[in-house]
Amino acid sequence: MNQETWEAIINCDPAYDGTFFYGVNTTGIFCRPSCRSKKPKKENIRVFKTIDEAVSAGFRPCKRCRPEQIRWPDEDLAQHVVEIIEKRYREPLTLPHLAGMLHISPYHLHRTFKRIVGQTPAAYLRASRLKAAEKLLVETENTITDIAAAVGFSNAAHFSTVFQKQYGLTPSAYRSQCQHHAGKVT
Repeated sequence: MNQETWEAIINCDPAYDGTFFYGVNTTGIFCRPSCRSKKPKKENIRVFKTIDEAVSAGFRPCKRCRPEQIRWPDEDLAQHVVEIIEKRYREPLTLPHLAGMLHISPYHLHRTFKRIVGQTPAAYLRASRLKAAEKLLVETENTITDIAAAVGFSNAAHFSTVFQKQYGLTPSAYRSQCQHHAGKVT
């Protein structure tokens, strides 16, 4: 281990997080450089380039710094969740499921997403589903039940309730109104 690596460890320097991990031979635990746990003796440290290297060597992740969890800059995290929701809104996405995909806690995901985007992941998911439903109502003759299923709602009654709360009209009334307006325009 070189002096720079040792100094990163003893100074708990987050700038080195992700560039290496260190394991403590006496405990069998590996950490991020920024970990605030008690610093081991230099001779007990083993340095790894990746998490897989540390795990393969028989070390387990520290419960304090959670080196196995990816740390995202807040804006990148929020943008990544937006992209997941926009691509996969048809699926039964839940906060714990999204958090699990990103290897972060549901609480951190919820708090960060709401602060950056201005609404919760659940509200963003609902809005994405409603936007897709709105398009299908106008552009297709699919039944309300089929549209509800196509955009990720588990049943048509719940879809209709959520849609009416957002738009002030039932899905059928919304479709009729759009068809009526389209008839006047053409």
